[in-house]
Amino acid sequence: METSKDQFLKNLDVHALLGRQDKEADIPKDLPMRKWLYAWLLDPNIEGNYQKSLDKWISLLIIANLFSLMFEHVPAVFEPHQFLFEIFDIFSVVVFTIEYALRLYLAPEDEEFKTRNHSRLAFIKSPFAIIDLLAIAPFYLKLIGLDLDLRVLRFLRLLRIMKLFRIIIPAIAEFKELNKGRTFRQKVHALVFPSPFGGTAQVIFEVFIAVWVLLSVLSVILESVHSISYILNMQFVVLDAVAVGIFTIEYFMRIYSCVEEPGFKGAIAGRFKQAKTPSTFIDFLAILPFFLEVFLHHLIDLRFLRVFRLARLLKLTRGNDATVTLFRVIKREWPMISSAAFIMMLLVVLTASLGYLFEHEAQAEKFDNIPNSIYWAVITLASVGYGDISPVTPIGRAMTTVMALVGIGIFAIPAALLASAFSDELAKERDALKANLFAILKDGHIDKEEALVIRREAKRLHLTIEEVNALIETVIKEHELEERNPWPVHKIAEKPELAVEHFKNLLSQIRQLGVHTDRAEFERLASDKHRLSELELDLWHRIQNKSS
Repeated sequence: METSKDQFLKNLDVHALLGRQDKEADIPKDLPMRKWLYAWLLDPNIEGNYQKSLDKWISLLIIANLFSLMFEHVPAVFEPHQFLFEIFDIFSVVVFTIEYALRLYLAPEDEEFKTRNHSRLAFIKSPFAIIDLLAIAPFYLKLIGLDLDLRVLRFLRLLRIMKLFRIIIPAIAEFKELNKGRTFRQKVHALVFPSPFGGTAQVIFEVFIAVWVLLSVLSVILESVHSISYILNMQFVVLDAVAVGIFTIEYFMRIYSCVEEPGFKGAIAGRFKQAKTPSTFIDFLAILPFFLEVFLHHLIDLRFLRVFRLARLLKLTRGNDATVTLFRVIKREWPMISSAAFIMMLLVVLTASLGYLFEHEAQAEKFDNIPNSIYWAVITLASVGYGDISPVTPIGRAMTTVMALVGIGIFAIPAALLASAFSDELAKERDALKANLFAILKDGHIDKEEALVIRREAKRLHLTIEEVNALIETVIKEHELEERNPWPVHKIAEKPELAVEHFKNLLSQIRQLGVHTDRAEFERLASDKHRLSELELDLWHRIQNKSS
């Protein structure tokens, strides 16, 4: 007989559980045209429609317009490409005009205006509509021949950036609602640290910081090109100053609010502990070169520090779970990696010494000493072979052939170790998620906190809907098997399909046992009093090596 718990597991909506909105909106096709268009394009309350995509692309176009307006002030960039700038401006105006006309036409369906007597007139008088109109006004004023001051036209075009408030204002309203009754420090914490109180505002903040990281790194790269730096030198200086200002504010916001994070309590000790974390230390390095150059330039030439601004790119690793997993894998496999590195060093020194021995007399200018021969040894063993240094004697060439073949295998060891360990770490994390799913679904109910745990872990492991579905199906099978466990083993053995599932369940339980228990203590007790035979202990090691 099917229980309510079985029914719950079978009817579980994984899309809703993970908060994914990649399914198509359920909008009736027989709606009136205006209602149908509003439902697909502008209704923020319907999941799966094009409202968020439309806002995203409009936002990108607004930002592109901001850069276009900025480069129009640089004659060396604007004058040779004036035609392209004009084409882009026409394209932008067409898109913004269509957007304005669409919103005007659909105003009677908008919740904000539908209850008013003249909904379209109410829309025209609304702040967002006025901004939208002013954003396209310069083009049409210019088209009809109205002579306006160029500075006024550029100011009106600059108002296009205010169209972003269509996204920002709802996010602010949501943030206020989520943080009602909380202190200022808690609100700052919700904005800069991932938490249930951040909402869309926290996502916008992270995207804003990421955009400025990319802009500042791109400016550092382009600044090294003399022809570009000569033209945009002032723009690069201003952009860097603004970027440092933003990163400095972010740094102090994190230091100020970090005491709200678990494990960072204490006004001084907690903040000092936060400052020592790798991600916050990277934030500090991102702004350090600017302030050192500003305050110490009169004592020493610190322009060489500018290249360290590229360290800002490391800010993008914050919250990147793949990076955390990689560091965990390197830490776990460090003994093997260090052994392989030691062998590579011995091989490099040996190859350089032999190269010097066999080639010194024939090419004294290239193989003049062993330290200089190390460069040739590295590019030979790594199978790069630039060709600037190569042996000419028969024995030197024979030795190079052998060492190059050996190098292919030796240099591949660390990469193979990391790839295998990374794969095993992901398998271990998925087994841990499977164990959590089994515990969560066991009672036939998922509360809000449990749903957040599943959502967070699925996002961290980059699991698709299908993969989470497969995990849940496996948990359901194990649950069914657990319900049948009162059956004797010989009864299970009578049905091969059930026997296979039972075997898989036992292996999974052993893996989960390895995830949750203290392995060192387990192995000590198993070996100490011979509680497990050598064969049993070897089987334990084999199973755990597959999952850890």
